[in-house]
Amino acid sequence: MTLSRRHFCLATLAVPAFAAKPAGEQPNIVLIAADGVGAWLLGCYGNKEVRTPNIDRLAKTGTRFLNHYAGAPVASAGRESLLGGVEKLLTGAGYSVQTVTGAPGAAQYLDMPASGKPWLLIANFSPYQAAAEPKYLAPYAQSKFDTWAQEPPAKNAARNQEMMGRNLLANLRNVAAQTAAFDDQVGAIANAIEQKKLGDRTLIVFTATCGSLFGAHGLWGDGEASNPINMYEEVVNTPMIWKWPGRVPPLAVRPEMVSATDLAPTLAVLTGAEMAARDLTGRSYMSLASGIPLPKKQPWKTTVLARYRNTAMARVDRYKLVVRDEGKGPGELYDDKQDPKERTNQYDNPQFLTVRSSLMAELRK
Repeated sequence: MTLSRRHFCLATLAVPAFAAKPAGEQPNIVLIAADGVGAWLLGCYGNKEVRTPNIDRLAKTGTRFLNHYAGAPVASAGRESLLGGVEKLLTGAGYSVQTVTGAPGAAQYLDMPASGKPWLLIANFSPYQAAAEPKYLAPYAQSKFDTWAQEPPAKNAARNQEMMGRNLLANLRNVAAQTAAFDDQVGAIANAIEQKKLGDRTLIVFTATCGSLFGAHGLWGDGEASNPINMYEEVVNTPMIWKWPGRVPPLAVRPEMVSATDLAPTLAVLTGAEMAARDLTGRSYMSLASGIPLPKKQPWKTTVLARYRNTAMARVDRYKLVVRDEGKGPGELYDDKQDPKERTNQYDNPQFLTVRSSLMAELRK
């Protein structure tokens, strides 16, 4: 599901006037990281058929990044690009760091006596590994998912072909139910923070390691659902939502191109952690999250990159380039303004030569 240009403009204009308060003490941080939850699956990113009220509430009470991209199209490598080095970084800044799986683990940690140190809680989720419970399936029993791509298996499908065909609709209902169940767990964490009166001094960061295709392009899964590996929007465009009352503006949407590799430098700026220059593979977007205008001489970057094995992507607001084996393998170039579903490969179109060369240069940097 692709947001229209009109949706983009209205969302950007909807940002209210906001004066960020000084951060003061280092905040507690709850970082919710889910495998396979693409931005397109969530109500706050435009999905009209999956119910995600708790995640949508985070977006309403915080800031949502419209163009946030995973560093890789699969969960393991995407998680490394997102979280690699974060624990060491914040430990060095005086934080207590704990990693848990699911809402129960997060609730257990929040029930522990305060240590007096600021803390980072990383809550990991893998929503699509088990079948949904009947109570979550029931609301979708008659859903047709008319706005979702429902295609036969692609010729280059490498796995999960059995999820398509006559099984597709039932599997889509299960995905919607699994997403709703995950949304409830996000709500449980947010409610626990409020009940313990930690909201004012706790930053909630909600994101995903990668997205999933779930029938789009005739594929099921992540970047490895096809051969060769794919970098379709459903896989690499991931949610990023920040909520921190009084510090992060509510009802705000940031249009900038932001990467998972920007998280570590952002947390370094936020917490005062020292980050070696050699570790800087991204740029802090703390000013964007806080609603503070960037200096005119330091405009935000226009390109995000992703890589997995022999496949690399360069993405700007309008175009996406995918190359394999450093350009020796099959390439792809999409005009995501005119072709948001990425159906027409313009890689060999001479009219797009300048665009292709420009994005190739970004990859070679």
